[in-house]
Amino acid sequence: MISTTHALLLVGVMALGTMALRFLPFVLFSKGTPNIVLYLGEVLPYAVIAMLVVYCLKGTQFLSAPYGMPEVIAVLLVVLLHKWKHSTILSILAGTICYMMLIRILPWI
Repeated sequence: MISTTHALLLVGVMALGTMALRFLPFVLFSKGTPNIVLYLGEVLPYAVIAMLVVYCLKGTQFLSAPYGMPEVIAVLLVVLLHKWKHSTILSILAGTICYMMLIRILPWI
């Protein structure tokens, strides 16, 4: 068991580290944001989403039942809902619920 002093020191060091990381961008970019950082801010969100989609679909088996249908239907629902409502939370929540229901229903069909 650690002592109270040791625990307080740990919390203090973690707080200082967190504050330093939060303040560092303001110190580094006080004269203006470099163009490369602005560019990365524009393209990285799309790249991260693409990587997440690939990661989520990497284990999908299209050659055996149910032939990837739950995944395809859920992805289509997410895309259509997001294009229609422009709500990330709604799209992801509906896609997750749809997928969970389909993986429970489709094996029995």
